[in-house]
Amino acid sequence: MERLRQDDPSRIGPYVILARLDAESAERGVPERRFLARTADGRRTVLLCLPRVGADPSRWAIEAEGARRLDVPRLLPVAEVDGTAGFPWSTTPYTPVLPLPAALAAYGGPLPEDLVRHVGAGLAEGLADLHDRGFTHAGLSPAAVLLTAGGPLLACFGAVRAAAPDGTRRSGLPGLDPGCLALEQASGGRPTPLGDVFALGAVLAYASTGHTVPEQSELPPGMRRLIGSCLASTPADRPRSAREVLHELTGHAADASPGAPAPATAAAGPLALPGRVVAALAAQSAALLAAELPATTESTPPPPFPPAAQKVH
Repeated sequence: MERLRQDDPSRIGPYVILARLDAESAERGVPERRFLARTADGRRTVLLCLPRVGADPSRWAIEAEGARRLDVPRLLPVAEVDGTAGFPWSTTPYTPVLPLPAALAAYGGPLPEDLVRHVGAGLAEGLADLHDRGFTHAGLSPAAVLLTAGGPLLACFGAVRAAAPDGTRRSGLPGLDPGCLALEQASGGRPTPLGDVFALGAVLAYASTGHTVPEQSELPPGMRRLIGSCLASTPADRPRSAREVLHELTGHAADASPGAPAPATAAAGPLALPGRVVAALAAQSAALLAAELPATTESTPPPPFPPAAQKVH
C-alpha cells in the first residue's frame, strides 16, 4: 500500500481512491495501474484497476471483461468493468493482497523453496484450469501474482494481448516484464498455453532469486531442472502443460491429460506465509481500515473524464 501521487485520480465512478497497491519502484513491470478504493458511503472497499497511461484502453477493457466472465480458481475475480471507451476501469472486492515483488521486499529477499513450490502449485493449478477451458492467461509476471492468506491469485489477465495485437513485436513495451515473455510472444506470436508455462518458470525464478532471468547456479538445486525446462526457448522443450508443472511441484507423477485431477494437497489450504509477509498483509489491512475519506467527498464532483458516449460492456 503506497501513498497517492499528485497525478493520481482522486475519484473514479462511485469510488474514492485511497492508495496505490504497487510501489513506485515496481511499476515498470506492472501492466495496469492498481489502486485501493472505497465507496463514498464507506460500505465497499475494492482493488480498482486502470490501463497504464499510453495504453490502448479498448484492448485493456476487452481483457478486463474477459476476466470478469471467467470463473476459474486462482484467477483474480473481477466484479465489474465500467467507465467509458476512453477511460475504462475494473474492480475486485478487497482482500489483503501483496504483489509478489512486495512480498519479497517484506521478507527481505527470495522466498523459501517450500513456499515457492506452494505458490507455484497454486499458479499452475489456476493456469491448468484456464487452459482446460481453452483460454490462455497471457499476462503472468511477478506483478501479476497477488499473495493472500488463502493462496496466490493470478491478476493482469490478457496483459500481453492488451499491450499489442498479434503480429506486433512486444519486447520492450511498458508494463511487460521481458523476462516473462517467451520468445515467440515477444516477437508478436499469438499467446499459447506453453507461453504461460514459460512465464510461470520466470515467476518461479523470481520468487527463488529476486529476478526473472537468473543464472542456473542461483536457483535452488531442487528447482533447477523444472525452472530451466519451463524457460526453454523452444516451446517443445518445455513441460507439456501447466498441469505437468503442477505435478512436478507437488512431487507426484506427471499426468498432463486435460481435466486430470490435481493432487489433493497441490494448492489446497492457506499458505504458510513467513511472519514478515503476514505482518505486511496485516499492516495493509489496518492502514486501509484507518484511512479516512475526504470530508468533501460527497460534495466534490468526480474529475472530468471523456464523455460517456460509449459504455464498456
